Amino acid sequence: MSERVLVKQLQDLADGPVSVSGWVETVRDQKKVQFVILRDESGAVQLVNPATRPADPSAAVEPAETQDAAALALTDLISNLATGTFLTVTGELKHDERVKLGGVEIKIGALDIAAAALPETPIAADSGLDKRMDWRFLDLRQRRNNLIFRVQTTLEHAFRSYWIERDYIEVHSPKLMASASESNAELFSVEYFEDKTAYLAQSPQFFKQMAQVAGFGKIFEIAPAFRADPSFTSRHATEFTSVDAEISWIDSHEDVARMQEELLQTAFQAVKDKHGAEIEELFGLEVQVPAIPFPRIPLAEAREIVKSRGYEIPRTDGDLDPEGERQISAYVEETYGHQFVFITDYHPEIRAFYHMRDEETGLTKSYDLLFKGVEITTGAQREHRVDVLIEQAKEKGLGAEHLDFYFDFFRYGAPPHGGFGMGLARVLMLLLGESSIREVTYLFRGPTRLAP
Repeated sequence: MSERVLVKQLQDLADGPVSVSGWVETVRDQKKVQFVILRDESGAVQLVNPATRPADPSAAVEPAETQDAAALALTDLISNLATGTFLTVTGELKHDERVKLGGVEIKIGALDIAAAALPETPIAADSGLDKRMDWRFLDLRQRRNNLIFRVQTTLEHAFRSYWIERDYIEVHSPKLMASASESNAELFSVEYFEDKTAYLAQSPQFFKQMAQVAGFGKIFEIAPAFRADPSFTSRHATEFTSVDAEISWIDSHEDVARMQEELLQTAFQAVKDKHGAEIEELFGLEVQVPAIPFPRIPLAEAREIVKSRGYEIPRTDGDLDPEGERQISAYVEETYGHQFVFITDYHPEIRAFYHMRDEETGLTKSYDLLFKGVEITTGAQREHRVDVLIEQAKEKGLGAEHLDFYFDFFRYGAPPHGGFGMGLARVLMLLLGESSIREVTYLFRGPTRLAP
């Protein structure tokens, strides 16, 4: 048997013997000719049964009664192939510009079935999202869905390359924690450790900061995080992938924002270069590489802009609500032609206790980053002075009994530092113009979904 090649390699090969493995996407069993469309992880190729299409196009198809047993068996096998069957085909590769699918086809010599599929497929092209999520392993066979995760791979690789080229250290923080790093209401408890309840990590926040105290300087992490908040929106998940970075020796949150906008520009350029044409074909949109710097608007000003557009934000805490985020993003798109905007200068009441406050304004040195009207990031300079940090925690009603281990990080010296946390699925969803993070999550986990 010939060594297996990928479909995407076929166009560069000379005519001759070849072996390709994949799954059956379509069978066209016509009266005079049999075709099979075989797809693998790299593309699709047309297979043809030579017994039903003579080498001489002018010749008649040999009657079934005069075909040999092998030819009859192959014809019968193709007639009974179910969509989704995994198989290996060996045969003759033929370049033919008349073949619409890549200009090549394979004349079948033999089919070796690895695993046959059931004849009735449980989902169709028009199946609803929940139904498709029930059968996600079948849903992911679509070329469009395959591309989503190739884009995700390129995006993450570009993030890592940006950081590694600038001497960042990658860390893997624990996902079992002794206390909350965000809100106590968003915790999953784990009863395992003696005399102590553990919690699934909502973010690596505390341990990112510990790395600064440890003298690492610049770190990043791409890892799962967990939120017990029972949210059913299109942009929330119970388990999600968080993209985090933290850097030392900063002057303000602006240093963090500049790093993040460079990171995103680099990553979007990588996606455009590698997948731009295919994204345009399958998703109908052009990848826009954002110009630097991104627009920056203080929160108070953003609220006034939103109000001037005819929308009154109902929230009483002073923050933007989802419609407010859409409105300010629409304004930025109209005014600056930009898909991103940093909203800055948040009041301490709506920020975490560890955000540093400006001594003159009393507002936090923090930002939210919006992309196409959706928040994808919170970033900030952290408070590194332990006495101030403790007081800010007390203001939030957080006791030292749960945070003393965290305060210990700062009792032995700490550099000025800051960082951000960003939801990978949200970025991917918005980049590809999808309506829900479930579409761009390999296996989504939410309040009502734990399988497959």
